[in-house]
Amino acid sequence: MENRQYAKLVKAMMEFDHGSPKRIQHFLKVHSFARTIGIEEGLDEETLYILESAALVHEIGIRPALEKYGSENGKLQEKEGPAFAKKMLEETGGYTDAEIERICYLVGHHHTYQGIDGMDWQILVEADFLVNLFESSVKYQAILNAENNLFVTECGKRMLDVMFEEI
Repeated sequence: MENRQYAKLVKAMMEFDHGSPKRIQHFLKVHSFARTIGIEEGLDEETLYILESAALVHEIGIRPALEKYGSENGKLQEKEGPAFAKKMLEETGGYTDAEIERICYLVGHHHTYQGIDGMDWQILVEADFLVNLFESSVKYQAILNAENNLFVTECGKRMLDVMFEEI
């Protein structure tokens, strides 16, 4: 992801999630893990660009879901997020229609773990799980279940093992 584009999208997301340091910290951590896994797994530049952009906006649906339904449930995030992501991506520029479509698809499916159809989606799920497992202080069984049922990439599995080695 080109540095200027990255900075524009980070600033736009920070403005969108103003007043919520937890959400801002979350999307920045997910982006960092997604980028690292994507590079280590050898993604091509286009797929990495889509993945990094999706990681930054993946939970853009939280605020709209809270405002509309009073809940930040993952499925509600998936429902509300794509329209807000599309608007932000169009406003920040630097994206083709096809890239916006795929990023919005990932935003609308980042809590869906069946039917994963690309490494961008797989890595986004893994990066989000790495952060969510830490932020929610889950127990050993949840970590083991995630490793056995969700993680596919070698890099993601190594990160999970290194992070939660003591558990």
